[in-house]
Amino acid sequence: MGIKQVKVGVNELTVGMFVSGLDRPWTQTPFPLQGFYIRDMEQIKQLRALCQHVYLDVIKGRAPVAVDLKSIETPVGRHRSRVQTRKPSTDSSAVPVAPLKIQRQAYREIKPLKKEVKKARQLHQQVYRAVGDILTQLDSGQIQNLPVAETKKLAGEMVDSVIRNPDAFTWLSRVEEKDEYTYSHAVRSSVWAILYGRHIGLAKRDLDVLALGVLLKDVGKTRLPRELLTKEVRDESEQTLYETFVNEGVRLLRETPGVEPRVVTVVKTHCERLNGSGFPQHLVGDKIPLLGKIAGIVSFYDTVITPRGATVPVAPSRAVAQLYELRGTLFQEELVVEFIRAIGLYPTGTLVELNTGEVGVVVEQNFERRLKPKVMLVLDALKQPLAQHKLLDLSEDDRRKQALIDTGKKSLEETFKVEVVRDLEPGSYEVDIIAVRDQYLLSREKSGIKALLGRLLPT
Repeated sequence: MGIKQVKVGVNELTVGMFVSGLDRPWTQTPFPLQGFYIRDMEQIKQLRALCQHVYLDVIKGRAPVAVDLKSIETPVGRHRSRVQTRKPSTDSSAVPVAPLKIQRQAYREIKPLKKEVKKARQLHQQVYRAVGDILTQLDSGQIQNLPVAETKKLAGEMVDSVIRNPDAFTWLSRVEEKDEYTYSHAVRSSVWAILYGRHIGLAKRDLDVLALGVLLKDVGKTRLPRELLTKEVRDESEQTLYETFVNEGVRLLRETPGVEPRVVTVVKTHCERLNGSGFPQHLVGDKIPLLGKIAGIVSFYDTVITPRGATVPVAPSRAVAQLYELRGTLFQEELVVEFIRAIGLYPTGTLVELNTGEVGVVVEQNFERRLKPKVMLVLDALKQPLAQHKLLDLSEDDRRKQALIDTGKKSLEETFKVEVVRDLEPGSYEVDIIAVRDQYLLSREKSGIKALLGRLLPT
């Protein structure tokens, strides 16, 4: 159970929150003594005029973005991921792990999204086809001449693309387009892995190994009955059979020329868990190599946001909440925290609601300020479609308003900063995220062409 009450500044308030306490006596305000739901912007203006901070009941009402991840309660229901693990071989609280070595500025240069997305879109389809060809060939019993060399080349190119601009591939992975689940899951997981490795500054060589290992992690599933893979709940004997896919994959890849041992190790260890409850070797702590730990985290995350059989992905906060809940037990805590920092609470392509009530789609990240992305607004505060979509840079909006405060032109109480308050399930309010993506990328391309023509043509 998460915490019930949190203290927040009045600039973080939004419609739907439940105010349970004030920074002054209730009798000095026009509000009811027992607490109240914020129904409209007028109540927020009143609170900002009277208070510096308030207390929110996050069980009754909406929680603010700034609340520590500890307060995010794991949702239950049909989208909750099935985590089937064996009894841990040791007490996870006593598992010693080495601190993570992070190089945060290893990849500082970011190429323009409009340029990179063209390359990424074509490469994305090539990677899908390559992984699909391998699995199809294995499924038909053809082990010889697997196209691993081509997949390795494409994995390296995918790493290069993510290094140049992480948003380009994230767009293509967040927006689910119809494909076979096993290899679409492998490609998405590989993108998350590269994003993560880029964030912590893994060497390019390690990123290449990680990318290919995650792309090939499920090849052993071609040796299992299809009905076993799609089964919602497995009994003990079925789970034992299911777990053989890891060793089967290792065997297949060891028999395939051109697959280096480090890639096989990623495949072999991606289902191991920190407390020894994973499989097939029940490794504990740092006996699981770093790349195997990362592969496990990204595989889990993608399974939660895109469950097998779901028609659309689920809100990323669900996966973040479940992953955070499992820190220190199934997954190394520091690795979990850094992964959440790497992808942000609102990855590119996420449908979000702002504290103004408006709804938009995250179209680009701010890698310095993860909670301040660029958002394409598509619905107004009444949840009605906007006649024309509006691009809002939350980081720039915050910088501009903070400058007014710093120069004394406006007080904190007079300045309303726009924030993301929550992510929404894809498909909410019938917003077509793919259309928003294509419109945004096309508009960026058109503006670039227009600027180029303006420089070349006489006025």
